[in-house]
This record gives sequence, C-alpha cells and structure tokens, in this order.
Amino acid sequence: MFKKFFIPRMIQYFTVLFIGITLVFVIPRLLPSDPVSTQLHRMTSQGQYLDPAAVEEMRETLQELYGLKGGMLQQYFSYWKRLFTGDLGPSFTQFPTPVIALIRMSLPWTLGLLLASLSLSWMIGTVLGGIKVSFPNSPFSKATELLAMGIRPIPYYIMALVLLILFAFLFPVFPMAGGYSVGSKVGFNARFIKDLLRHSFLPILSMVVLEIGGWFLQMRNVASNLVEEDYVVYAEASGLPKSKIVFSYIMRNAIVPQITGFGLNLGFVFGGALITEMVFSYPGMGTLLYSAIIAGDYNLIMGINIFSIVGVSTAMLIIDLLYPLLDPRVRYQ
Repeated sequence: MFKKFFIPRMIQYFTVLFIGITLVFVIPRLLPSDPVSTQLHRMTSQGQYLDPAAVEEMRETLQELYGLKGGMLQQYFSYWKRLFTGDLGPSFTQFPTPVIALIRMSLPWTLGLLLASLSLSWMIGTVLGGIKVSFPNSPFSKATELLAMGIRPIPYYIMALVLLILFAFLFPVFPMAGGYSVGSKVGFNARFIKDLLRHSFLPILSMVVLEIGGWFLQMRNVASNLVEEDYVVYAEASGLPKSKIVFSYIMRNAIVPQITGFGLNLGFVFGGALITEMVFSYPGMGTLLYSAIIAGDYNLIMGINIFSIVGVSTAMLIIDLLYPLLDPRVRYQ
C-alpha cells in the first residue's frame, strides 16, 4: 500500500520541483540582458567615474552575488548548493538584505490574501453551484448563473480598480493602499487586527467576486451530471428529503473535483494576487516582484519564483495524499 501510493507521488513531487527550479535557473540566463552589465551601466550613467580596475573588481563581486561566476555547469551546481543551504543571495536593490529575509517579510501577506480569497470563493461558489443544479428553475438560481457568467471574464485589475474607485475614492469607506495604517503599532491586538482587516477587505473582495463565478460554473457542470445517476434517482424515489439528497448525494460526490481544482487554482490565484497587490500597493510578494523586475534584481526574481513553485507543488501533493480520505472510491493502491 505504501509503495504503490505514497512513493510514486513523492517521486512525481520531487521531479516537478527539480524541473521547475531548473527552469528558474535556465530561463533568466537565456535572456539577452546581463544583470551585472546592467548594474554597472546604471552606475556609470549617473556620472560616477570608476577606475577600470575597480570596475573589474566590482564585476567579479556582482557575479559572485548573482551566482554568475564561472561556466554554466559551475553556476548550476553553485545554484543548488545555495538553495540547500537556504542562501538565495542578497538583494541588489536593498543590499545587503538577503533575498530570503525579504521573502519572509512579504510571504505572509500574500498567503493571507490568497488563502482567504480562495477559501471564501471556493465555499460560496461550490454551495451556489449545488443549489443551481438542485433548484434549476428558481429565480435565485437563474440570477446567480447570470451574474456568474457576466462577472467571470472581467480581468483582476479591472475589478480591483472598480472597487478602489467606488469604496476608497468616491465613498471613502476603506483605505486606498497599504497593508495597515502608517504609524500603527504592529502586534496581535484588536486595534491592529481591525486595521489589518480594513486594508485587506478590498483586495480580498476583488478576488473573491471574480473567483466565485469559476467555482459556481465548475460545480454546476459536475453536479448536473450526477442528478441523473441511479443512486440519486433511487434516493428521490425512496422519498428522502430534498436537502439530504442535495448535500449527501449530489454535492458530496461533486465536491471531489472541486477539491482538485482548489489545489490547481493556487497557481492561477497567485498570479491574480500579484496583480491585485500592485493595484492596492499591498506589501506582499506581488509588490516585491514588481519592484524586483523594474530594478532588475536578479536574485530576488529567482527567489520569488522558486517559492511559488514549491508552494503550489506542495499544495497539490497534500491534496493528492488526502484524496482517499475524501473519496471512498479512491484507494491506496
């Protein structure tokens, strides 16, 4: 049982990590731009005079910091060595702060935004989709379907901008930007938590509104195929209450693909969270990545991508291992 179920999934997990992390190493090195030359050019373009010997010494230092010293194979082994020791190098734009320290400060903000929006939208969309299939002709179901199909195609940044204009500019109920008010004392207390929730409400709402439509449509499609299954027809013929049929027979079986989608959507929602953070100037990974790309911070860009790959892959592994507990038809074999 252990060999047939657990080991193949762990092999698949580490294979995905290896390929993803290797691509993070390879792709930036295929780009025509050289971060070391870019940084040196930026310094000289500001009118600073640098002795040629000092330039070469600085070039070697920057190559060491960026992990670009030596040939491609040497850089690759050095890259893995630094990963295993937890050293992603320093950030050039915020030198000498290590990349891992910057990610450690920004990651909780993005995780909170992502998990809150994904969990809320998943629960609401799944329940509404089940209600639509169970009561297809009710006015509520028809109105929900119409709204879901109309809102779903809207891009993340459009929804974020609309909410920002409505509830932060025209009707200043919520703050326009930031994770908490300037001057607030950070700590686990009611005042700071309330301030934190006020700042995170609009970013979370912008993502939840869009994601509900996707979960609703997916649940509707899956559940609609189960309504005509023999066990559902038999339950109806037996005179079981409608609520029991909906929750115990239809939604319970339709929810398994939704759980798979939950793990898969972590990657897609991560992209949406990055855009939303930029619109609301939220102090998460999105804002950090944007500033790193603008400044050409090589180490920081790679570090953020590595964390996103590891996070999404780990979430999918956990969901895959929990499948037999969620669906009795799936066995450890």
